[in-house]
Amino acid sequence: MSLESQLGDLLKDAMRQKDLRTADCIRMIKTKHMERRTAAGFKGPLDDALWLEVVAAYQKQLKKAREEYAALGDKGAPYLPQLDFEIAFCSRFLPQTAGEDEVRAAVREAVTRMGVTDPKQAGKVMGEIMKAHKGTFDPQMVKRLVEETLAHP
Repeated sequence: MSLESQLGDLLKDAMRQKDLRTADCIRMIKTKHMERRTAAGFKGPLDDALWLEVVAAYQKQLKKAREEYAALGDKGAPYLPQLDFEIAFCSRFLPQTAGEDEVRAAVREAVTRMGVTDPKQAGKVMGEIMKAHKGTFDPQMVKRLVEETLAHP
């Protein structure tokens, strides 16, 4: 079943059960998808990969908003439960990110294969790893491990 039909079914169920949190989250994802596919210059298939990109981008946006609301203290506290719910909802559709051991092994392999020893070339290594493991590796973890590996060869 495609991601689009899964979201449609979940939206119908949420509306029947009067679950506004879920319905609002799905509607926002659908809106973000519509914005992406109608954007000027968009030329791509309307498949599950696009839906996953949209959900991942939305989740990233939610995480950033959560950090900002958390930094506000008591003023931002009322918004945190809804943001946590939406972040968890998006996680249901995204592939699980790899663990640190798997990322560390990929970093070592890429550094060895590319023959990089200069820490100034960390971006080159990171780009290669992220391209090969799109969506399954956490970029911040990759960056940290690449920098560690190149700092202590």
